[in-house]
Amino acid sequence: MDKNAKIYVAGATGLVGSSVLRKLQVEGYTNLIAERVDLTSWKAAMDLFSRHEPDYVILCAAKVGGIVANSNSPADFITDNLLIQTNIIRLSHKYGVKKLLFLGSSCIYPKLCPQPIKEEYLLSGHLEPSNRAYAIAKIAGIEMVQSYRKQYGFNGICLMPTNLYGPQDNFDLTSSHVLPAMIRKFHEAKITGSDVKLWGSGSPRREFIHCDDLSSAILFLMENYDSEEIINVGCGYDFSIKEVSELVKSIVEFDGNIVWDTIKPDGTPQKLLDISRLSALGWKHQISFADGIRATYKWFLENKCHTNN
Repeated sequence: MDKNAKIYVAGATGLVGSSVLRKLQVEGYTNLIAERVDLTSWKAAMDLFSRHEPDYVILCAAKVGGIVANSNSPADFITDNLLIQTNIIRLSHKYGVKKLLFLGSSCIYPKLCPQPIKEEYLLSGHLEPSNRAYAIAKIAGIEMVQSYRKQYGFNGICLMPTNLYGPQDNFDLTSSHVLPAMIRKFHEAKITGSDVKLWGSGSPRREFIHCDDLSSAILFLMENYDSEEIINVGCGYDFSIKEVSELVKSIVEFDGNIVWDTIKPDGTPQKLLDISRLSALGWKHQISFADGIRATYKWFLENKCHTNN
């Protein structure tokens, strides 16, 4: 991509989008579009494209959340995500975008598929019920990008990242993912002197990647990947939720008890991505899990710990 190319980062205020924007700025890209509009609205999205006519689109915008939010609001998750991605993909084709990057999720893969998860396992089994609506929306986005490529020669690529975390994450306990929820719970328990109550047994295993590593992979793949095949983005190793809790406990310096609510669901037993396709291209993550959590907790202390969000 030319340094002066018009690059639209959809969802530039979110966890991933804000990181992508920072990465592009550091790399010297000067013509960035980060305007915030209601992307579920065709009119608002079309107005943005007609005014800016971007050369490249990085589609980070999405409605996301943890197991509680997905379980309680499946209609919102499938509707908002279908609208956002449909509007952006259609308009990218309509306005002659040179390349679009669609950001999917590891949630697209079957609940019980073999580990580590290869890209070809998509649609090979049943999805995790708690986030099925979100996963189906993301699968539809993949199919739409691939269909536009097949029918119109549209240049779109689809990345499937593992679980994300980092600065500007969502720490709201009703809608956040597991790691930011843990950080907030341990911090608040440290202040109040109470126990930390966590869902499930702690046995499921999860892989995590820092948002700044993902933004590095996004820019790398915009420059080096043009296949219609989806590509996984991760670090190549995972942790049990119990191990994650102990690490967060140590970093937050909480000395109380952890209580596991085993009546609550565990979700998918393991999600570890096979990243051999990405590794073969020469990309590797740089931020260790412990360092990433420390930086995220520091950001939380500076930005979120005195708010209700």
